[in-house]
Amino acid sequence: MVATRKLSAFLAPYWYWATLAPLLMVLEVAMDLMQPRLIQHIIDDGITPGNMDVVVSTGLWMVVVAVIAVFGGVGCTIFAVLAAQGLGTDLRATLFGKVQSFSFGNLDKLETGGLITRLTNDVTQVQEVVMMVLRIMVRAPLLMVGSLIMAIITSPQLAILFVVLIPVVLVILIRVINRSYPLFGGVQKRLDALNTVMQENLAGVRIVKAFVRAQHEITRFRHANDNLMNLNIEAVRVVAVTMPLNMLILNAGIVAALWIGGVQVTSGGMQVGQVVAFINYLMQALMSLVMVSMLTMRLARAEASAVRIAEVLESEPEVKNQVDAITTFVPRGKVVFDNVSFSYNDANAPLSEQGRITVVPLSEQGRITVVPLSEQGRNNEVLKNISVVAETGQTIALLGATGAGKSSFVQLIPRFYDVSGGRVLIDDLDVRTIDEATLRSKVSIALQESVLFSGSIRDNIRYGRPEANDEEVIAAAQLAQAHTFISGFPEGYDSIVGQRGVNLSGGQKQRIAIARAILTQPEVLILDDSTSAVDVETEAKIQDALAQLRQGKTSFVVAQRINTVLAADKILVLDEGRVVAEGTHAELLASSPIYREIYASQMDSQPEPTPIASKGNGHE
Repeated sequence: MVATRKLSAFLAPYWYWATLAPLLMVLEVAMDLMQPRLIQHIIDDGITPGNMDVVVSTGLWMVVVAVIAVFGGVGCTIFAVLAAQGLGTDLRATLFGKVQSFSFGNLDKLETGGLITRLTNDVTQVQEVVMMVLRIMVRAPLLMVGSLIMAIITSPQLAILFVVLIPVVLVILIRVINRSYPLFGGVQKRLDALNTVMQENLAGVRIVKAFVRAQHEITRFRHANDNLMNLNIEAVRVVAVTMPLNMLILNAGIVAALWIGGVQVTSGGMQVGQVVAFINYLMQALMSLVMVSMLTMRLARAEASAVRIAEVLESEPEVKNQVDAITTFVPRGKVVFDNVSFSYNDANAPLSEQGRITVVPLSEQGRITVVPLSEQGRNNEVLKNISVVAETGQTIALLGATGAGKSSFVQLIPRFYDVSGGRVLIDDLDVRTIDEATLRSKVSIALQESVLFSGSIRDNIRYGRPEANDEEVIAAAQLAQAHTFISGFPEGYDSIVGQRGVNLSGGQKQRIAIARAILTQPEVLILDDSTSAVDVETEAKIQDALAQLRQGKTSFVVAQRINTVLAADKILVLDEGRVVAEGTHAELLASSPIYREIYASQMDSQPEPTPIASKGNGHE
């Protein structure tokens, strides 16, 4: 239960509730332990000799003891709930804060569905078990030990039964725990899979309906749901045998106590009240052990959840600030890629790292070889040995087939990922030496997938600069060609955006995202295919407006439409992670077959090469 103990630190702010709850439970247990002795006193000293005064007075004491026990039990429950709810709230908040600190690489590994499960179901499992620990885990051991002591005091002869019964219960308990723990861990993983299917389906419901794949998604969900059900049933089946077996042992103990006690009463060695009191203590002790066993099952499940929560809390962001990171930075906008290589599988390990080796399979026959890490990393590189210079104020366009590495290229500038090899520099400063928040306040990006948040259009546009006034918001929207359609809404900029912008078209969402990027007034602006859903005429207007904005600013434009990049100061053609051509439109027409092919395919004609001499370099 190592992970559960680690999370218990979240109880520290609620130590007073967590302390009062067990103390009140001790009070309740003490009262419960008195009841069998009072029953014994009524039978042996009141009913048997016919002394009604003893029966009445002892009965009144039993009522008082019961009321005190209720006070202790209710108080314990209230304080346990307060402590557990506080722990759950803080744990969820800490997990959410941790997720916010993660880099893209961490989020790629910890899937969204899994993170949702950890922030909800897993936290609930831990929260509930903490509440149970503060109540049952205090009550059960105390009641078991107390009942054992009182049973020995009441009848040493019958107490020998505990020597036989308790070890049997413990053996059952240990076996069930060992079998159930891995099963409950599997249950949480299958719950992850179920949440992932549900999340993907809800996010892509329009695609599902458009392609009439509802039945396929239902089958997919049913498969994940059945997998969860089957493992849950297996886990519960293992746990379910605990109670019947324990009750069998308890009833066997009662029968044995009645038989042995009856013989003793008949021979005059014991009184009837002693036997009744002993049976009560026997039931309390064994039922306490049963409660411990059931709680242990919950602890096993909570431990599986705690391990998954701890995995998130102990994960270190792959992109982290250096200790002496630069926090004051006003860039001019020069961006340099110095022999940059990048791999999603090993994004933070320098390819130049020496001395580490690994064994990798070379074939299906199992032959192996030892390969340096520096060579392994290159097997899955998305970008390979890229060296590019973007001078201040230049517009750099990136073209290439899907998967060529265009988005990966621009995501290295704001340091969403760290390079695997080489350096990305802004104004001769390695981006890894600049504070993340400072860097990203100077570099703004509009992604191809325009994610909007629930709230007003105005709040979405000023998401990166909440203090922006209405004039600045409108100016940014006008540049992004969004002002006209926003003004057409009944509530204008106060119109509410549905979840993920479902009430807006793809082009409208992209224009709002561009306005959001513009409003931050960045020194480096990145448009990652952010006009793909906009019509050609609107895109041309956006490009004309952005041309004015980009004066004096460095811009990177990822595009699929070649007419978007014709006026760029430099066009990079990427192919399989390498820059295979670089230059202006005219230069690339003359020198790059790949660029000419892209141009011809989109312009529906084979262009005549434009002489490079037109740039004034003296060549014909």
